[in-house]
Order: sequence, then C-alpha cells, then structure tokens
Amino acid sequence: MAITPIKNLKEFSTANDRFEGAHLLCPGCAHSMIVRELMNCSDDNLVIATNTGCLEVSTAVYPYTAWDTSWIHIGFENAATAAAGAEAMYKARKRKGTLKDPDAPVKFVAFGGDGSTYDIGFQWLSGAVERGHDFTYICLDNEVYANTGGQRSSSTPIGSSTTTSPAGRVSYGEKKMKKDMVSIMAANGAPYVAQLAPNKWKIMAKGFQKALATEGPCFINTVSSCTTEWKFDPKDTVHITDLATDSLVFPLYEIIDGYELNILYRPKNILPVKDYLGAQGRFKHLFKPENKHVLDEWQKRVDASWERLQRREEARI
Repeated sequence: MAITPIKNLKEFSTANDRFEGAHLLCPGCAHSMIVRELMNCSDDNLVIATNTGCLEVSTAVYPYTAWDTSWIHIGFENAATAAAGAEAMYKARKRKGTLKDPDAPVKFVAFGGDGSTYDIGFQWLSGAVERGHDFTYICLDNEVYANTGGQRSSSTPIGSSTTTSPAGRVSYGEKKMKKDMVSIMAANGAPYVAQLAPNKWKIMAKGFQKALATEGPCFINTVSSCTTEWKFDPKDTVHITDLATDSLVFPLYEIIDGYELNILYRPKNILPVKDYLGAQGRFKHLFKPENKHVLDEWQKRVDASWERLQRREEARI
C-alpha cells in the first residue's frame, strides 16, 4: 500500500470520516481520537474487530452503531483472534476466486484495551503474531480496567490508586511497574511495533499508515487518557497527554523488524515526571511526605528508560 502523505490538520480532520460522533464514550475519552485517526489515515476497506470494553460498549448500543465500516465484536480476550480469522478467510476466498472485488485493498485491524491486551488476551495476541497474520493490533492503553470498575492491570503504573490497588494508610497504591508490551511484541516477531499518542496526531497517523502498509502482524500501543479513572477534567485530555509525552513517561518510538529503534518525538523541554502525576487524581497521594520515595523512583525509572531508548537507537539493537 502506498502511504499517502499527511499534509495538514484541516485536510486530515475532514478526510473520509468513518467513525461517527454519536457514540457514548465519556466526554474527554481519548479512545475516539485514536480510532478516528486510524480510520481517517487510510482509504482502504477496513475490517475492524473490537473485544468487550469501553470502546465496544459505547459505540455499538443496539440497534445503533458508530462504525461506518465492517466491524466485529467478540469476547474480552479475542480481538486478535477475530481479526486473524477474518484475514485468513479473506486470503482463502481470494485464492478460490470467490471475492466480488479481489483487487480492492482490505486491511484488518483489532482494537483492545490494556486489560485485554496486556493480560487476559495476551496469549491470543501472541499466537496471532506468531502465525504471521497480516493485521494491525492497536492497544488503547488507559492503564486500568476502565469498563469494569477501575481495577488494576499489568499496564497500571506504580503508585496509581485503583479499586484493586487502593491507596490508603497502609499502601501507596499499585506496587508493580508497568509491563513493557512494545518490547515484548517486538521480541514476539512483529515486523513493526510503535508507541504513539493522539496529541501528536501527525506522528500517530504516520505510524498507523506504516503499520497498515507493513505485511504481517503489527502492534501499536497508544496512550489513551481516561478522564474517569485518571481523575482529571474532561477538557484536559490533550493537556494530560502532552504531559505524558513531554515528561517521557510515555515516549514515542517505533521498532522495525525487532531491532531498528527510532525515537519519533523528542521534547524540546523535558518536564519533570511530577508535573504529569500531579495533574491526575489517581496519583494525588504520592505528594504526601511519606510517599516521596515513590516520586523519586518514578523519575529515576523514566530517566533510565529514556537513556536506554537513546542507546538502542544509536546502536540499532
């Protein structure tokens, strides 16, 4: 597939809109921004699979739908399986000559939240990548099981207060560090993986286009700020996402063929991690004197991660 250059925001925002606005996602939810960017960056026919989660329950309230494309809803853990199955059927029908328009370009995409991606759907995603299905998997990473009550997932960062890792007198919240799914999927054999953010719309659109143009299974992790569980004002979604990328808590980069790492965004002014954490209610307890060590640990780990990414980019390993 030839990659169409992204010229300007006005042109992009008015292009081939296939995700309708009449959905029930929370005001300020970044999911819709990410989905719309994916669907606007390609004119190909799209077959999209979503598992149960915020995106599915809010965009397909029977008998209505926000999806102006082929769309499959499947169980919590199986978005990758549905997309892989559709892709396999398409290839079989193409070989048999039973497609009405065999030359029309078709791309297969799966959306999943971090709970279904990092946790309960991981084996299905890993299997689809190992088998080499030609599809793109996009994780809408809001770092919590937002659709089922705000429980922690293995994407939940240290210190975050959730319903299953609450902060209080005896705990500062989540004790474990966030799983590195991007590196895992690169090691799993995905020819293109990336970490992207909707506030950097042009970088995200180009990353989506690269994934759709790459033959084989591709994985993209996207930060999706959650006004409900992260506890910020809905109008501040892009501001929070700016803080995530500019503090390097959520660095933007790609890995090609498992080893070639390219950093996609370098902030001119790197912000301290505490600026990002302090803008969200889920981390407010970390600013108590007794939890200062958690803030220090956050900054130390983010600094080390950024240094590691830069070394990998220079060494191409």
